[in-house]
Amino acid sequence: MQLIECPWCGPREEVEFHYGGQAHVAHPENPADLDDEQWAHYLFFRDNPKGLFAERWSHSAGCRRWFNAVRDTVTYRFHTVYRPGEPRPQEGPVPS
Repeated sequence: MQLIECPWCGPREEVEFHYGGQAHVAHPENPADLDDEQWAHYLFFRDNPKGLFAERWSHSAGCRRWFNAVRDTVTYRFHTVYRPGEPRPQEGPVPS
């Protein structure tokens, strides 16, 4: 069982968390101006790197808050977690 560090509750078992996708995806400024292809790209296309990646997570069985994490997609190891609104840590190359 892997422990994930919740920024509010501390370390908890992984079964308490829910993956929320890629972090730092900007919402389109004028969504109504996008054509179908552009809207589909915003909704469905995400990076899928091998290595460090910024992700969103929810402590769904705990405080129910969202937070961001930098996780290695090869080893599954969490390198750091941080609250929404905090700057993304500069820990090596982290794709958007």
